[in-house]
Amino acid sequence: MFSLSIIDTDLFLDMPLSTQALYFHLSMRADDDGFIGNPKKIQRMIGSSEDDMKVLITKQFIIPFESGVCVIKHWRVHNYIQTDRYHSTFYKLEKSMLEENNNTYDLLMDTNCIQNGSNMDTQVRLGKDRLEIELGKDSIEVKGKKGRKKKVTKKTYDQIINDYTDNEELKNAILEFIKMRTMIKSKMTDNALNLMLNKLDKLTNDDDMKIKILEQSIMNSWKGVFPLKESKFIKQNSSNADSSNVFLDMLNGGV
Repeated sequence: MFSLSIIDTDLFLDMPLSTQALYFHLSMRADDDGFIGNPKKIQRMIGSSEDDMKVLITKQFIIPFESGVCVIKHWRVHNYIQTDRYHSTFYKLEKSMLEENNNTYDLLMDTNCIQNGSNMDTQVRLGKDRLEIELGKDSIEVKGKKGRKKKVTKKTYDQIINDYTDNEELKNAILEFIKMRTMIKSKMTDNALNLMLNKLDKLTNDDDMKIKILEQSIMNSWKGVFPLKESKFIKQNSSNADSSNVFLDMLNGGV
C-alpha cells in the first residue's frame, strides 16, 4: 500500500504529522489510478488544515487540478494493481493532463498569465524535478515620464539563479521556493527573486544554511525568507522520527 522509498525519506518525515496523516488518508481513498475526487471532504473528516494540503502540494506529494480533484504523484510506486482487478479512473480529463515516467505522475500543462497588468506573457512549465519559468519576450516596452518608449531587458529565473550560485542543491532549493510561490498564486517577478536572494545573503553566507532557510519557507508556504528556527526543526524531526513507526504499524495492520 505504501512504499518506504517515499514515506521513509527525510522529505516526507520532515513534514508535520498532521500533513503525513492527510497523505495517508488521501492515498487510502484514491481510485485505481491514484485520483481523489473529494479531498476537501477528507480534510474536514480528519480535521486537517488547509496548510497541510499546501505542504503536500508544495512538496509534490500530490498534484491538484482546477476541478478540485487531486492525484497521488507516486501512486504507481506505492501500488501495483493486476489487470483483471483494475478499474480505470472516472477523471479522464485530469488524467490526460499527466504523463507517467518511472511510475511517477508529472503535469503536462502550460499556463499563460499576465503579470501586473502588462502585456508580458509568462509561460509556467511544471517539470519533473524543477520549475522553469521563461519570459515570453526578451524585453518589454515601457513608457517613460515623457511618453517615450524604452526597452527593459528581463532575465529568466534560471539566468538569475546561475549568476547567484554554482551549488546545484541550492539552485534546486531556490527553484522549489519559486514553485511554491507559484502554487500559492503569488508568482515572483525577477526583481522579487533578486530581492529574496539579497536577503538570503544577509541571513547567512553558508549554502547549507541557505537551503534549510528556503526549505523552512517552502514547508510553511511563506512568501519570504526568515532566520532559521533550529530548535523548532530539531524538535519536529525528533517527534516525526518517534511517530513514523506508529503510522507504519497502523497502516500495515489495516491492510
